[in-house]
Amino acid sequence: MVLRDAQLVRLAQRRWRNVCPSSRMASAALQQRGFSTFKGDRKRSQSTSVQATVQSPSLGESLHRNGFAVTHTGAATQTDVGRSNFEEWMVNLRGEDAWLTSDRNLEWFTGKAPLPGICPGVSPVDGGIRSLPMPNLNKVTREETQAYFDNSWTLVEVLFAGFKGEEPFYRPPVHGLRHPQIFYYGHTPCLYINKLLVAGVLKEPVDPYFESIFEVGVDEMLWDDMHKNDMVWPTVAQVQEYRRKVYRVVSEVIATHPSLDDKDGTAPVTVTWDHPMWSLFMGFEHEAIHLETSSVLFRETPIPLMQVPKAWPKLHPSAGRSSFCHGSPLEGEAFPKNEMLPVAGSDVELGKPRDFPSYGWDNEYGHRTVKVPDFSASKYMISNGEFWQFVADGGYRNEKYWAEDGWAWRRYRNMKWPFFWVPDGPQGSLLFRLRSIFEEIDMQWDWPVDVNYHEAKAYCAWKSEKDGIAGRPEAYRVITEAEHNLIRPEKARPQMMKCAEDDRTLCVAGEDFAAPGPEAANLNLAYASQSPVGSFPASPTGHHDAMGNAWEWTEDHFNPLNGFQIHAFYDDYSMPCFDGRHQMIMGGSFVSSRDSASGFCRSHFRPHFLQHSGFRLVSSSSAAPATLLGSRYPLEEEEAPTQNNSAAGTGAELAGAAGYETQRLVDQYLGFHFPASQDDKVSAIISHSHAPEHALRFPQRVAKLLLEATSTGSSSSSLRALDVGCAVGGTSFELAAGGFDEVVGIDFSAAFIGAAQRMQRGEAIRFKVPLEGELQADVCAQHEPNVDAAVRERVSFRTGDACRLKEDAAELGTFDGAVLANLLCRLPDPLACLDGLQAVIKPGGAVVIVTPFSWLQDFTPKSQWLGGYVQSGVEVDSKEQLQMQMEKRGFVKLSEHQMPLLIREHRRKYQYVVSEATSWRKA
Repeated sequence: MVLRDAQLVRLAQRRWRNVCPSSRMASAALQQRGFSTFKGDRKRSQSTSVQATVQSPSLGESLHRNGFAVTHTGAATQTDVGRSNFEEWMVNLRGEDAWLTSDRNLEWFTGKAPLPGICPGVSPVDGGIRSLPMPNLNKVTREETQAYFDNSWTLVEVLFAGFKGEEPFYRPPVHGLRHPQIFYYGHTPCLYINKLLVAGVLKEPVDPYFESIFEVGVDEMLWDDMHKNDMVWPTVAQVQEYRRKVYRVVSEVIATHPSLDDKDGTAPVTVTWDHPMWSLFMGFEHEAIHLETSSVLFRETPIPLMQVPKAWPKLHPSAGRSSFCHGSPLEGEAFPKNEMLPVAGSDVELGKPRDFPSYGWDNEYGHRTVKVPDFSASKYMISNGEFWQFVADGGYRNEKYWAEDGWAWRRYRNMKWPFFWVPDGPQGSLLFRLRSIFEEIDMQWDWPVDVNYHEAKAYCAWKSEKDGIAGRPEAYRVITEAEHNLIRPEKARPQMMKCAEDDRTLCVAGEDFAAPGPEAANLNLAYASQSPVGSFPASPTGHHDAMGNAWEWTEDHFNPLNGFQIHAFYDDYSMPCFDGRHQMIMGGSFVSSRDSASGFCRSHFRPHFLQHSGFRLVSSSSAAPATLLGSRYPLEEEEAPTQNNSAAGTGAELAGAAGYETQRLVDQYLGFHFPASQDDKVSAIISHSHAPEHALRFPQRVAKLLLEATSTGSSSSSLRALDVGCAVGGTSFELAAGGFDEVVGIDFSAAFIGAAQRMQRGEAIRFKVPLEGELQADVCAQHEPNVDAAVRERVSFRTGDACRLKEDAAELGTFDGAVLANLLCRLPDPLACLDGLQAVIKPGGAVVIVTPFSWLQDFTPKSQWLGGYVQSGVEVDSKEQLQMQMEKRGFVKLSEHQMPLLIREHRRKYQYVVSEATSWRKA
């Protein structure tokens, strides 16, 4: 089949539309670069062979010159698995099969070849390559760093040697939710270069175009977001050559950069969070993450496109059992009986110390104490055999077991059993084989089942019904982050990990991770597959595989710990995922290595994503000690929220259910909190008769209420104020300007706190203000005239949870006054917040609560609403309930006001809200 020039133009246009905001601009950009933007028809082939020829040499040269790899002359053929019609991604099939369809020779490897004695981490026993121990960053030498880099680099190339032919590099995943694998082949080297550039270690890029197209992966919002894979990618050979260049550059950095000068190994260097070489170790750990996530995508790729690489570790020996059950699995024979084991509740300390001598991602640092009630957890992770019972009982056909989002995903994907189960008999026979990364093997009924969060929760509902506890507090669920810490071996619990010797990932290589002993685990690629759920030693609580074998889904949303800080080298690693749409996963899998295998790791995925992940059952008569965030991804204008999650942090009426972690919302808050930020094009409200100017400067008016309430309400010689849900800090600064000696602002949003801290430092922050349509004004955030450097010095900001003030009281201290502005009705547990105020406010101190009482189940479970509902035929009023609850906590009402505020959407559209403002004094 001949591909006409117009097809390549259309694909090229798609690439340029990512840069240029309109199709007209995209066409202009293409024309400037030598593209012709005429129309043409796509021809379709009914053959299984695709032949691509670029008819115009000038177009081909232009495409190549701008990073689009094409064939200028001749024909390229490629057998396509499972497809008969041409699809747009097939334009990338350009005849590279000759060198990719068999075992890779040593030329494939752009760093050290995976041979014993050549590449670190290659076993002389079985020839398999596995991870080295993490470096101790208090003792960094050039030699050990190069060895760690060589091991990390070659591990990825061994994995990619498992692709047979060029097609698997370009074929999109079956779900369409990730880039094709050619992206990930180029992504990890790209990140090394980009982060070394950001850190100032490198002065120039290796290939600016490659470092653009390979820079950012995808993290789709929904399970039907399938629009990422129709572009012309470079050839495998071109990306291989890029990798070769990057390997040389990074090796040169390790060998020569002065910040790693170890005096020929006699004076090891210390690398900390602030060290420029943190960017290098960031590259190592990023590579380990993608080794694992790519292995999942490999596991999803059709078997005819796969081959087992020679240097890849071997499957767990149990995979070779010759007389294993093929039919209906029986409990006690094909898989073990799973019992619920009691676990005593206790306080759990989360967070990695800043001075711990290993690399950590930003979300690992900080701290939180979680009170965990007593609970029971299944001895084993749920096995394939146990999950088969759910499948056989029609669990995938019965909507009642599924949450709304989960059922929608199941229907959309037409799922009938777990994805890695391969049907092995007539339809309805329920006979299966099991897919590993590169092979199909006999079903292993006693291995942990691989499912996503939706499937795990459906099983919990089904099992609760079977065991007669559905609808009761004791109904089964998955584990929480804090509970998971309690069932681990002690040296995998952050609060017990004090030095390098306490973290096995710094002490043990992958080859030895599964060696017999009380801490043995299927981690760090000790094996290339999972293992029976009872094959490794139990933890002190009697639970198996708390670390390793398969990740465990948790009830927690991915969330920041108190004191979370963004790292300047990778400012969007965690923060965009604090959105209430990512579930945490704990414990690591058989592929997890390095930081991902550490007890400090706090990983996450969207609930519909596949990973090497399973779950275990948990039952408790108490509420789950989980951290839940709001539904915070950006919505289209006036679109309703789509997920009923509660918000555990802060927010204001301004954001509603929209994305607190997006730049758009940060920009909107900056305009709202700093009304002095105006210029000729932008004003707080467009000038017109009867303009509601009385509703402007809301944050400053809130501060004034607290200043009035505390003027005679405290005898403290040094007044402290707490701004709960401070957002970007407008009220906090006004409180300091009005007379408070110290103001602490807390907010759950790391994006808001980051902006507030920049304003506190006096940095120039520019933000966008919508005018109309796509038109925006660029504005510099300005403090009020009464906020100078001395005022700013009295203000500090930190991430924190409004529902955990009581738990954090010892650290926060006590205050003479506090503000809650448009926050109360956006919390999952408003009474917990009021309890916290009781704990942190001094006798005689004042509190100002401003709220519109906009109760929504998207943020607050209806059982936690103060009012706004009918009970036993009587209307329950929020205002009356708030007064009752405050009086129960020892507060007396001082005043009550109706407080309007104006929220700007663009220069001709505003929201007008009237909140109730009440002032209180603690007796």
